[in-house]
Amino acid sequence: MSVSPAGRVPKVLATAEAARDVSADLLLIPVWKRADPGAELADLDTATGGLFARLRSRGDLTGKTGECLVLPDLPHIAADRAVCIGLGEPGALSPAAWAKAVRVGVRKATGKPDRSVAVVLTKEVAETVGLRRAVEELACSATIAGIGPGLYKSEPDRNPLTSLTAILADTADVQPAEEALERGIKLGAAVNLARELVDRPAEDVYPESVAERAAAFAKDVGLGCVVLGPEELESERCGSLLAVARGSSRPPRVVALSHLKGGDGPTLALVGKGVTFDSGGLSLKPNEGMKDMKCDMAGAAAVLGAMAAIAGLDLPVNVIGYAGLVENMVSGNSYKLGDVLQTRQGTTVEVLNTDAEGRLVLADVLDMAVTGGSWAKPADRLVDLATLTGACVVALGEGIVGGFPNDDAWWSEVHAAFGDAGEEVWRMPMADSFKSLLDSDVADVKNVGPRYGGAVTAAKFLERFVGDVPWVHLDIAGPAFREKGSSDMTSGATGVGVRTLVTLAENFGK
Repeated sequence: MSVSPAGRVPKVLATAEAARDVSADLLLIPVWKRADPGAELADLDTATGGLFARLRSRGDLTGKTGECLVLPDLPHIAADRAVCIGLGEPGALSPAAWAKAVRVGVRKATGKPDRSVAVVLTKEVAETVGLRRAVEELACSATIAGIGPGLYKSEPDRNPLTSLTAILADTADVQPAEEALERGIKLGAAVNLARELVDRPAEDVYPESVAERAAAFAKDVGLGCVVLGPEELESERCGSLLAVARGSSRPPRVVALSHLKGGDGPTLALVGKGVTFDSGGLSLKPNEGMKDMKCDMAGAAAVLGAMAAIAGLDLPVNVIGYAGLVENMVSGNSYKLGDVLQTRQGTTVEVLNTDAEGRLVLADVLDMAVTGGSWAKPADRLVDLATLTGACVVALGEGIVGGFPNDDAWWSEVHAAFGDAGEEVWRMPMADSFKSLLDSDVADVKNVGPRYGGAVTAAKFLERFVGDVPWVHLDIAGPAFREKGSSDMTSGATGVGVRTLVTLAENFGK
């Protein structure tokens, strides 16, 4: 696997210099939907001979949410060109909305290589969003906007910025802004790591290569790393994971990354489904259902990205990140419909669909997290992420994560982390009545239930392997991968879950 674009991040600078005097390829100017332009825009208006006032009077610059007006040539301004981004009504700006506006504007620069961007962080934006949060989102979003899915193009559609400057209203804000810029860059790089792992094809991203990549960055950021191969997994009795892997020439791996900076405090375990390619096995997917199945390891990618950020931020907390890595392929060795598998926990599973493989992988890895071993102590709190079911996409669409908890208090903490991180989640039912839908005549449980309620029955299957540990299953099948891009984001992998997991770990350490 080649060197990651996720490692290429812009140099960052905070300054209280006047916006008109800051040199950059692009000057990003936030504009509110109101008559009063604000002090920063008024200063730029004066420098340009009333240009912004004229644009407003003609209705070319309104400040409406989502507006993006490119000004290719500004007199008496040090920047080569400017982009005005609309923020909507004053006082209603959320961190997520600010981040989206920044991505829309920065993407006007990242279409070409070696570009620098300066962003006017107005006093009102800093007051509405919070100075540190506004600067953090600025740096994170600008980093994310610098890469896309075109990793194999001779001329990529997206290019990392060379530098990012935050222009502040007060010199007293420079030092805290510089700290927030560095934090935002680390978060953006973590999201991009997850995105890149998902966007690369299965010929480059397979269990061994992901494990090697994890071991390499773990060494760089100071994470403990244990990699379990087929022999170790056999010793651990991971029968269901090994069955899924049987059809592939690529042997499976389980990666356990540890960040133990919380002393005698509790341990948070993060578990990610890492099916690096999912053909469906003998329950073979059709072409349309298979073409994007490099994205079936987005849960593991999110865990790996989050662990990189947790270590980079040196959070005072104990976190173990697990990635269960397999390919689900077709061969004479493939596991078959009707097979009965024995999981690490000892539960027997009747296989009625080989394309419901993710839950079989997670069953063993969740049990590893709950019981612990030579790699880590047992988890006190647990979250798993998986592109698990199409049923969840049917229920919630492509933008919202499905949350399936076994504990109300822990769900409240996970839900709060989503809100703080600017990602969306919806709690799904976990009624006991769904459990019986997985009853089997020949084994303890079958791996699929009836047609309806598939997202819930999948979660109820996983629940069997977490014991009494407070746990939330996150089905990210909808938001993990975009078929089409938008004004603020490319197509391909989104890195969903990385920011939430980092926020959860940060709150867990308090």
